[in-house]
Amino acid sequence: MRAVVTRVKSASVEIGGKVNGAIGQGFLVLLGVGPQDAPAQAEKLADKICGLRVFEDENGKMNLNLSAVGGALLVVSQFTLYADTKSRRPSFSGAAKPDVAIPLYEQFMAACAARGFRVEHGEFGADMQVFSQNDGPVTILLDTDLM
Repeated sequence: MRAVVTRVKSASVEIGGKVNGAIGQGFLVLLGVGPQDAPAQAEKLADKICGLRVFEDENGKMNLNLSAVGGALLVVSQFTLYADTKSRRPSFSGAAKPDVAIPLYEQFMAACAARGFRVEHGEFGADMQVFSQNDGPVTILLDTDLM
């Protein structure tokens, strides 16, 4: 699994002009699922993201995690994280098909919720407009194959 995690002051996702999910302080997570991914990767990634210490403490140091700041997560499916860009027209054949990706996307969100976090989300496969007020900006790339 791959994720782009952005620390935000607020973020939302709209589908068809209506807000589908919105958070205040927390993480906007763009989540991609690969064809070889399994439930263990969803749990591992949820653990890593929910524990990231990238929020500032009283000394201005990135030392606090999501729990310490009462943050939430907005999770948006993003198959384009598996783009093959060898040519100018990317191929997305490296992304998992929906029958694999949807259950793992849902498991990732459930794993974050089980850790006590509010999880908002987009809709898998929908045309979404994502809005965020990035904080910092702080953006982290994660890949379970490299963790």
